[in-house]
Amino acid sequence: MAPIKLDDRDIKILAILSREGRISKSDLAKRVNLSATPCWERLSRLEKAGIISGYRAEIELRHITPQVSVFVMAELDNHRAATFQTFEQAVDGYDEIISCWALGGGFDYLLHVITRDIESYQQLIDDLLARPTGLARYFTYIVTKPVKHSAGFPFALLTGPDPETR
Repeated sequence: MAPIKLDDRDIKILAILSREGRISKSDLAKRVNLSATPCWERLSRLEKAGIISGYRAEIELRHITPQVSVFVMAELDNHRAATFQTFEQAVDGYDEIISCWALGGGFDYLLHVITRDIESYQQLIDDLLARPTGLARYFTYIVTKPVKHSAGFPFALLTGPDPETR
């Protein structure tokens, strides 16, 4: 698929939606200084192009249930393509692994796990180690408190002028 050309209004739409996903379409149109129909057309084009991949609510789990958030640095036992595929398929099967990123550098993956408690986290790790997932070593980092969570991307920084030309 050819890259879609975005103008300043498209970027503004994306910035607003990344922070305020529940904004009404009419309020969005007003905020980007467009009438409703052209704004909907832009929104539809961004969705069809896959730039907007979904809308969701941010949930404060602490108000619902106790839980623990853990980041895990994972190393595989080898770097064959089949091992990466096996590990990624295994990770996809665990609901408590809410995010997983493949990394370049010292570690192979960074996982974000949210589960009931440390015991259930350890059961997950024990299961990953017992199965033929390719996991060789892991390093656990327990989140003690959230410090910053951005409700959006730094669009001005990412799409603004090249820093070398400023």
